[in-house]
Amino acid sequence: MEFSRIITLLRKERGITQKQAAQDLGVSQALLSHYEKGIRECGLDFVVRVADYYGVSCDYLLGRSAERTGQTLSVEDIPNPESVKDNVYRGSVLPTMNKKLIANSMNILFDKLAACNDKAITTEVSAYLMLAVYKMFRLMYSAHPRNAQSLFSVSATRWQGYSSAAMQTCEANVSAALAGEELEEGKPFKDVERLGMTTETLSREYPMFASSLLNLIKTSEKQIGAQNAGH
Repeated sequence: MEFSRIITLLRKERGITQKQAAQDLGVSQALLSHYEKGIRECGLDFVVRVADYYGVSCDYLLGRSAERTGQTLSVEDIPNPESVKDNVYRGSVLPTMNKKLIANSMNILFDKLAACNDKAITTEVSAYLMLAVYKMFRLMYSAHPRNAQSLFSVSATRWQGYSSAAMQTCEANVSAALAGEELEEGKPFKDVERLGMTTETLSREYPMFASSLLNLIKTSEKQIGAQNAGH
């Protein structure tokens, strides 16, 4: 299924017809259609031919890597956001400010997760945040009619409901774990004292980031208040 989705995505991103791709790859359009729909499986020689044609790795085609080069990402490969020069987005200060508020607040959140030393809680919080980014990115990506929807494996009719449900599950699991309930991974979390904090201790422990977090809280609660006022 990953192979069929990815070869469809690559063809649409290049902007060529199925007929042209089939001709270039030396197969009939009907056969390529079956490959793209997942009706038939191809041989290894065709996988290699497709990889050469689109300039990607076989691991990428087979869904083994999210990178077109087939690279497997490690911690060392991920750029440090603090070392990346901030730019003002198209003359607007607001997106740059919001980016900093979020990034700086994440530093505090993940430092507190490290203090918890609880794998299950860290996993659930991380999954929740990644799902939030996924949802917003997919909404923006899907707004352009020519963007190939085969970038995503979850269907257009299900992804919003499924991702919202997954986020709610993560939130419920974090709440349960912090209350001392045992999750599937690890032992019950009992050291809630590690999470004791005040605005004073936050400012002292995180002199570079605390202001961002406190402003993020204020902005978020202002938005929440506006929502409540509307109902």
